[in-house]
Amino acid sequence: MKQLFILFAGATLLYSCAGNDANSTEAAKEDSIKHAQILDAVNDTANFTTLQWIDSTHQDLGKVQEGQVVEVTWRFKNSGTKPLIITNTSASCGCTVAEKPEEPIAPGGEGIIKAKFDSKSREGTQRKDVYVTANTSSSTNHQLSFAVDVKKQ
Repeated sequence: MKQLFILFAGATLLYSCAGNDANSTEAAKEDSIKHAQILDAVNDTANFTTLQWIDSTHQDLGKVQEGQVVEVTWRFKNSGTKPLIITNTSASCGCTVAEKPEEPIAPGGEGIIKAKFDSKSREGTQRKDVYVTANTSSSTNHQLSFAVDVKKQ
């Protein structure tokens, strides 16, 4: 009886794993299709739009204590007639991590680019850049920056 239970439990586990694999495969296919559609939109100049920075593209964050994690945001607006797709954000150094909106921004809509700067072992005046890639007609590359004065504790 115990062996029958173990056999049944094992079969159930294998079946449930196989179901998850099918779901994972389907989700991966959907992600792949969505990614291809985004790339088509970004590479086709007919889908280009315009971007208006609401906040200054350079921000001075003032003084912080060494070891503090500082967050900075830049607000923007899709000032064009096509959906705005931000395909990538990156930072000039490993101490800064940039985040982008995952979904397209509709015409007239607003969004935020965020960055977190870790000031650990970064004493002195720091200037960091954040690079944004989007389907914008003037240029697909945008540069944001911030400065911060890190004081030793």
